[in-house]
Amino acid sequence: MSKTPAWLGRLGAGLSRLGARFEERRAAAAADEEDGGDPGDGRPGPANPPDRVPPPPAYAPAVPARPHPVEALPWGMRVAAEAGWRLLVLAGTLWVLMRVISAVQLVVLAFVAALLVTALLQPTVARLRGAGLPRGLATAVTAILGFVVIGLVGWFVVWQVTENLGDLADRVKDGIEELKRWLLNSPFHVTERQINDIANNLQDTIGTNTQEITSAGLQGVTVMVEILTGILLALFSTLFLLHDGRRIWQWSLKLVPASARPGVAGAGPRAWRTLTAYVRGTVVVALIDAIFIGLGIYFLDVPLAVPLAVFIFLFSFIPLVGAVVSGALAVVVALVTQGVFTALMVLLVVLAVQQIEGHVLQPFILGRAVRVHPLAVVLAVATGGLTAGIGGAVVAVPLVAVTNTVVTYLRAYGQGQVSPIGPAPHGATVMDLAPTPPSTPTLPPAAPRSEPPPPEGEERT
Repeated sequence: MSKTPAWLGRLGAGLSRLGARFEERRAAAAADEEDGGDPGDGRPGPANPPDRVPPPPAYAPAVPARPHPVEALPWGMRVAAEAGWRLLVLAGTLWVLMRVISAVQLVVLAFVAALLVTALLQPTVARLRGAGLPRGLATAVTAILGFVVIGLVGWFVVWQVTENLGDLADRVKDGIEELKRWLLNSPFHVTERQINDIANNLQDTIGTNTQEITSAGLQGVTVMVEILTGILLALFSTLFLLHDGRRIWQWSLKLVPASARPGVAGAGPRAWRTLTAYVRGTVVVALIDAIFIGLGIYFLDVPLAVPLAVFIFLFSFIPLVGAVVSGALAVVVALVTQGVFTALMVLLVVLAVQQIEGHVLQPFILGRAVRVHPLAVVLAVATGGLTAGIGGAVVAVPLVAVTNTVVTYLRAYGQGQVSPIGPAPHGATVMDLAPTPPSTPTLPPAAPRSEPPPPEGEERT
């Protein structure tokens, strides 16, 4: 038998040792997989997947994680940003709304005027219905009486102006001459040449701008046509509001989402009560102003006392500005017709009546129902006048008063602070007060828990 070469034996032994090492490593790998692997040895395992970077060694400095971008901003900046985009959305909505209102300004002003007239006439309809008249007949009687009274007042004013126009022209000429003499003898050192230069400049201005004056007159004709159209729209709207105000309000509630309908149903009658209180109070205050200032003008022998009183009554519906304009017109008429002394007396009468109005009549008649801060009144009148002229100045303050009432009620309603018993139904409301949900029932106080008696020798703390 031949002998096996030595090198072949050594090769077989080496292969055996290599296989043993492979087996040991395979067994170690299987053990690592069962134990989850060692995070620090760099070998792959469930806690150290191959696609992730291994953690830094223990001697490396700790690096803080970057915060979320929202958390990196200061709290004040985040609040300002949140409020800012909401204000931008609100401003955009208001801008679109104002554009729409400007496009249909005539219709909006006519409907608002109808609301004001309805708030004034609705109590009469309610009283006539309480006397037994049907709704249609009560509405017709109230509307006819109201329109007849307004027509008679307008006819009387036109008649007075026509009757006194010739006398007024003569008195104006005499007043201008008297004013000229007073300026010449006044301490202002006005010369006759300066007065003549002012008169000549005025005549030249009128002659130069004849075309503009003519176009303004034609534009005035267009404005008169629009005013007549608005009056007709207001008349029709008033008739329908007086007759079907309740059903119109109930139909309007259907346009409100169901979740917000109870709150709006409760705020509507309260807003209507505020509007009614404002209109009736303003009419009473304007009537008192017109009567007393008109009597003062009449006893001072100023012409056109009745037309001036009606003018004061109408302009009293424009807060602050109307009183100034109407009073200034009365003073100017007294100045050019009766002289400086009579104008000063008229000015004293106007100031006295307006002071009594501001400090006695308005707080007593209007009360707390439509109390609006004077700054809010000034800003509202200015905004309304810039937006829609005289009509906007008239409706600005009642709009602010109604908005204040609605916002106050909705805030209390959202906080659950609304009394389940609302204001009693009034003749000026468009519908009976919508029932408000009862306030959140309060649970009865829980009975005190019975505690086990303390052990002997211990006192209860």
